[in-house]
Amino acid sequence: MKNIIIGLLFAMLWASASVATKFGIHSAPPLILGNTRFFIAGFVLLGYCYLISRDKQYRLPTYTEWRQLAIFGFLNTTVYLGLYVYAMKYTAAGIGSLSTSTNPLLIVLLSSWLMGRRPAKAEILSILIGMAGIAIATYPLLKNADTTIVGVVILMSSMVAVSFASVYYARIQWTLPNLLINGWQVSLGGLFLLPFTFVFSDFSAVQLDDRFIYSVLWLSLAVSVVGLICWFYLLKIDTVKASLWLFLCPLFGFFYAWWLLNEPITLYTVIGTLMVIAGLYIGQRKKLGA
Repeated sequence: MKNIIIGLLFAMLWASASVATKFGIHSAPPLILGNTRFFIAGFVLLGYCYLISRDKQYRLPTYTEWRQLAIFGFLNTTVYLGLYVYAMKYTAAGIGSLSTSTNPLLIVLLSSWLMGRRPAKAEILSILIGMAGIAIATYPLLKNADTTIVGVVILMSSMVAVSFASVYYARIQWTLPNLLINGWQVSLGGLFLLPFTFVFSDFSAVQLDDRFIYSVLWLSLAVSVVGLICWFYLLKIDTVKASLWLFLCPLFGFFYAWWLLNEPITLYTVIGTLMVIAGLYIGQRKKLGA
C-alpha cells in the first residue's frame, strides 16, 4: 500500500508540472521561471544534505563525480527542462504532460543505438504508436493559439534530451546518494542555463505576483523535490514497475489542464492518450513478463 501511495503521489505531482508552468509564464519569461525553480530546488536539497542532515554520506563530489554531475545536469536540467519550460509558452499543458510519457519509448531507442543493438520490432512499433498518439492528441489544438508546430518540435526535442540524460545516468556507477545527485545536477544545470536566460529573457516582464510565487514554489518544492524523491524511491524498489507510473501522467495531466486551464478533452485527446499508453505497454511488456 505504501508503494502504491508513493506511486500515485509521483504521478500526480509529475503531471502537474506543465500546468504550473503555464500559470507561471504569465508572470515571467519561461527561462527566468525555470532558473528560479532550479536554484530553489538545489538550495533546498543541498541545504538539507549539508546543513540539516550532516550525514557522512553527504560528502562533496570527487573530480570525476563533478564532471559526471555537470554532464547529467546539462542534459537533464539545462537542455531538457530549459526546452520544456520554453515549449510551454507555445504548447497546451495537456500535451506537455502527454509528451513526458514518451520518455521510456525514446530511452529504448537511444539505448539500442548507443549500445549498437538493433531495436526489436516491438520497440520500434511502440515508438511509432506513441508518436502517432502525440500527433493525434495535438491535431485539434493546432487550430488555436495554445499549441503550435514550433512548440511541439521544441517539446519533443526536450524529450530526446531527457532520454539521453536518463541513458547517461543509467550508465554511470554512482556512489553519491540520490538526494545529493539531484541537488547538484539541478544546481549545475541552472548555472549552465543562466547565460541563455540573460540573453533571451526580458527581465522587465517579470511580475512578482502571487501567481509567480506559487508557481515557482510548486515547481521547485512539489515537483523537483518531493516528486523526484518519490521517483528515486520507486526506482530503487523496481525500475520496470516504477516506469509504469508514467502511464498515469497523461491522465492526470489532461485532467489538470481541463480543470484548471479549461483545455478541451476531445475524442482526439482520448484516442491519442490511449495510443501513447498502448505504445508504453508494448515497449515494456517484455520486461514485465507479459
